Amino acid sequence: MPKQSIYDEVELEDMVYDAEKDLFHYPCPCGDRFEITRAQLKEAEDIATCPSCSLLIRVVFDPLDFEDDDDSEAPALPAHSPLDQVSQVATAA
Repeated sequence: MPKQSIYDEVELEDMVYDAEKDLFHYPCPCGDRFEITRAQLKEAEDIATCPSCSLLIRVVFDPLDFEDDDDSEAPALPAHSPLDQVSQVATAA
């Protein structure tokens, strides 16, 4: 299969986020839009596609921004949270 060329490079900040569909999109010259999901970005994929034509864009972003991106897990408390310090003071008194 021949390698497809990239139409343009677009910063992630220039794309629009659709929370309902959990994806970023950017206008395509054909009238539709390029799309890439948060899951794709988390997997360090950087190519957004247009469903209506063969154009592709490279999304410029920092993969580390998506490293800890997991909506299913609640954030963990740090090892020494302020609550630990309060309980230590209370037990010492």
